[in-house]
Amino acid sequence: MWKKRITALLILALGLGVALFVYKSELAHRNLAKDTVATGVAKFPFKLGLDLSGGTHLLYRADVSAVKTLEVKDAMSSLRDVIERRVNIFGVAEPIVQVQDGGFSNQGEERLIVDLPGVTDVTKAVAMIGQTPLLEFRTEAPKDKVQEVKIDNNGQVSIDANLKYVPTDLTGRYLDKAILDFDPNTNEPKVSLQFDAEGAALFEKITKENVGKTVAIYLDGQPISTPRVNEAISGGKAQISGNFTAVEAKTLVGRLNSGALPVPIELISTQTIGPSLGELAVNAGLKAALIGFILIALFLVLWYRLPGFIAVLALSIYVAIMLALFKLIPITLTAAGMAGFIISLGIAVDANVLIFERIKEELKAGRTVSDAIQHGFSLAWLSIRDSNFSSIITAVILFWFGTPLIQGFALTFLLGVIVSLLSSMSISRLFLYAMNINKMNKFIGFLFGSGLSNANKKN
Repeated sequence: MWKKRITALLILALGLGVALFVYKSELAHRNLAKDTVATGVAKFPFKLGLDLSGGTHLLYRADVSAVKTLEVKDAMSSLRDVIERRVNIFGVAEPIVQVQDGGFSNQGEERLIVDLPGVTDVTKAVAMIGQTPLLEFRTEAPKDKVQEVKIDNNGQVSIDANLKYVPTDLTGRYLDKAILDFDPNTNEPKVSLQFDAEGAALFEKITKENVGKTVAIYLDGQPISTPRVNEAISGGKAQISGNFTAVEAKTLVGRLNSGALPVPIELISTQTIGPSLGELAVNAGLKAALIGFILIALFLVLWYRLPGFIAVLALSIYVAIMLALFKLIPITLTAAGMAGFIISLGIAVDANVLIFERIKEELKAGRTVSDAIQHGFSLAWLSIRDSNFSSIITAVILFWFGTPLIQGFALTFLLGVIVSLLSSMSISRLFLYAMNINKMNKFIGFLFGSGLSNANKKN
């Protein structure tokens, strides 16, 4: 019995320690100055989603019609990484960039979601993404290809550059780095490019097949340089020279190094959530959770007495563990995620209700308290196992096939169900055994609620 009591005290102390960590870490993070680097427990704040913290939500359409089907996934992953690097340069706190799974690839397009917490200026947010250039290398179109001839007001004949050149597989996706150089003779700024191994092979192949022809370098859909190829170029190095100043060349180098887009993108939707609205959502969620927990605690204590009080202790430890996991993993909390957590709390209460009702039935049948507790947990386990396992399966399916909003709900719900299962079947049981209720048999009716005052005469 003493071992159980010591273990129960250790678990209670651990729960208090976890709750203290959650409180101290949040307090330390809120007290941080904006220009101070987080250290210690302040490094573990709650990571709030856009709907709770405020910010800008951007939805982009990515044109993958020119990308091979088997390479679409890699191209979108590369696009996500490039834009994430680009946004990070502007110091946005924890941006979320993710590919939206919606089966758009059969239409020659994909969707990309960009969430920028704390950025409420849509123009600034769009500029962060739009300034990342799309770099392409194009070769001369075949002579038998029909080309559009343009005649200006002076009678000059020209060919549309976008029809004169055709795209190749070599894009900024294969760019390793860009460097600002100056021509030693004219002192004109130039941008030197270095491709990765795959890009170097593609560049050598392109120059080898187009000796004596021009290869156009396109930036954001416009030709900026059309050098003539004199011989095949190995090593994956190229140069961009054009009519731009040193400042423009330096800016271009910075943008290319931050990531040239592997596929063209188009902004199709924007949504802005103000910080006051996000704060209102957080406060409303916390208020709902707190009121719900207090009402549940009152119900458990008034209806089940001592076991109800023990259940409240176990649920408090469960809440502290969940909040600590949200900080340590970390999990991005959204309104949907908070809903998943609150629902999992209800499931944890449901497990305790099943257990306590079973215990009361065993006591009414004449069992001793220790036997009633043992049989109550054993009999309730079957129902708890089935209901929790079905919830886990549902959460996994929602997370696997759902949209990002549904995934946020599914993740917190799944985590909550697993932790609540351990809490109700382990912590509550241990606390009940540690109380050694057998020594208080004459108070059974009072300790376990109504309907037991004259029951269990063996006790």
